[in-house]
Amino acid sequence: MNPLIMLGGAFACLALAAHLASIAVVLLRFRKDDCIQDDCAQDRAQDVGAPVSILRPVCGVENFIEETLESAFVLDYPRYEIVFCVADKDDPVIPMVRRLIAAYPAVEARLLTGHADVSGNPKLNNLVKGWHDSRNPWAIMADSNVLMPRDYIRRMRSAWRADTGLVCSPPVGARPENFWAELECMFLNTYQARWQCFADSIGLAFAQGKSLLWRRDLLDAAGGIEALARDVAEDAAATKIVRAKGLRVRLVSRPFVQPLGYRRAMEVWNRQLRWARLRRRTFPWFFLPELSVGAVPPLALASMIAISQGWPVIATIVPLALAWYAAEACLARAAGWDFSLRSILACILRDLLLPLLWLWAWAGNNFEWRGNLMTVAFATAPESGAALPRLAGETDGRPGG
Repeated sequence: MNPLIMLGGAFACLALAAHLASIAVVLLRFRKDDCIQDDCAQDRAQDVGAPVSILRPVCGVENFIEETLESAFVLDYPRYEIVFCVADKDDPVIPMVRRLIAAYPAVEARLLTGHADVSGNPKLNNLVKGWHDSRNPWAIMADSNVLMPRDYIRRMRSAWRADTGLVCSPPVGARPENFWAELECMFLNTYQARWQCFADSIGLAFAQGKSLLWRRDLLDAAGGIEALARDVAEDAAATKIVRAKGLRVRLVSRPFVQPLGYRRAMEVWNRQLRWARLRRRTFPWFFLPELSVGAVPPLALASMIAISQGWPVIATIVPLALAWYAAEACLARAAGWDFSLRSILACILRDLLLPLLWLWAWAGNNFEWRGNLMTVAFATAPESGAALPRLAGETDGRPGG
C-alpha cells in the first residue's frame, strides 16, 4: 500500500480515537461529579464560605435576559453581592435591572454606570468600576446571558484547589428555537465545551470569559483588573497571568447553561469567526491543530483511501460517521444537553464549517461584535508607553456578555 495512503489511514484512525477518547474522559468526569454531588450534598449545604462579589456587565435587552439576570438573586449562598455594570446611562436594560434590585431587597445589589478607557475591550472597560467598587475577597465576573443554577457560587468555589489561579466555565447552549440556534448549540456543547472539559481533565484548561472566579488578592498582585488589558481578550490575558504565576486555570465540573432562543445564520457565523480570530491571535500554536478536528478530515481521508483501493466509499465512511456522531449524541444525552434528530444535521453542518472557519480566521483580523465591525490591533498606553491590545473600529463602545 502507498505510504501516503497508510499515513492517511493512520490519521483517520487517530482522529476517531481522539474524538472517542475525549468523549469518554468527559463522560467519566460528569459521572464522577454526579457521585460527588450525591455523597456531599449535606457537606456543601453546611459550607458558608467567604463572601463573594458577582460582577455582571450588561448591555441591551437580550433573549431571556430577565431570567438570566434574576437567577443571580436566588443563589444558595449566604454572603454575596451583585454589582451590575452598564456603560451607557440610557441603556434599555437599566429599568429591568432596577426592577430586579427592588424585587429582592434582601440581596445586596447595586447598579453602576459609566466606563473606564483602560483598553480597547468595551466589556473590560465596563467591568473596571465594578471591580474597584466591590470589596469581597472572592469575585466572579459573569456575563449577562449566563443562567446561574442555585448552587452556582458553590460549584465555582468547589473547583478551587491549592494550585488554582482561576476557575471558569464555558457556556452550554440550551433552548434553541430554530435550526441556527441548534447549530450554535452543537458548536458550544459537544464540540467546544467537550474539548475544554477534556483539556481541563489533563491539566491544560484555558479561561473563557463567561464565568470567571478570581481570588481578589491574586489578580490585584498581578496589577488588578487593568492587567486584563494586556491581551486582546480578557480571558486570554487571564490565562497568561495565571500560568505566569505557576498556577492552573480550572473549569467547574459541569459547565453552566446559556439559553439561546432564536438565532440568525450570520449571527452564529460571526460569533464563531470572532472567537476563532481571537484564538488565532492570542494562542496561535494551540489554534494551528484546530484544522484537524471535526469529522471532515478523517471522513475525507477515508473516502480517498476507499477510492484508491477500490473499496465502496459509502460502506467505508458511513460506519465511521455513525460512530463519530453517535458518540456525540451519547455525551449530550448523558450530560442533559439539548440533542435531537435536528442536532445531527447541525453537527454535520458544523463540521463542514470548521475548516472554513479555520481558514477564514487567517484571512483577516476583522470581526463583528454586537453589530459593530471591529479589528484586532495594538495601541500604546499613554501613561506607561506599554503596548496594549486594542479592539478598534466602528463601535459605539458599549460592552456586553
